[in-house]
Amino acid sequence: MIKSTRLVVLALAAFAFLASCNEDGSADVRDAARATVESAGAAASSAAGAAASAATNAAATVAEAVPSGPTTVMTFDETTFDFGTVTEGEKVSHTYAFKNTGDEPLILQNAKGSCGCTVPQWPREPIAPGASGEVTVEFNSKGKAGDRNQKVTITSNTNPAQTFIYLKGKVNKEGGDSPLVQ
Repeated sequence: MIKSTRLVVLALAAFAFLASCNEDGSADVRDAARATVESAGAAASSAAGAAASAATNAAATVAEAVPSGPTTVMTFDETTFDFGTVTEGEKVSHTYAFKNTGDEPLILQNAKGSCGCTVPQWPREPIAPGASGEVTVEFNSKGKAGDRNQKVTITSNTNPAQTFIYLKGKVNKEGGDSPLVQ
């Protein structure tokens, strides 16, 4: 019984973590995650019921990743930028141009880099059909020597809800030798 109780608490904690990582940042998801964690003590007494509830809530969270309102189309001029070779510590910045090629206003809800070294800036206001916008991404290469492929995930009212853009290149270690030419 103790083993199944621990499993239920672990499952609920994992669900809460996944729900809090949901890219759309909606209050409903955070509230559901908070309610799930707060009810973990009560759910531990009923391992089977809690496991079924967590599975149901997890399925609902996955379903929320799909836009619920009208969707549109976002078209980028390019989705990958090769910054070439830089020395560790340099900052690289690139602006990705896009256009709303759909029939509904485009709303960029979030843009998130694959790590803290990749920081995107995106328009917060809706982009009208036919209008253009830009996402600027800055990559800080400090402590990031080697080949790099930095991903930025953009969440918007498109289908699919997530679009990816990339910064790639090579970072030479600061004070190190230049790469071998073959």
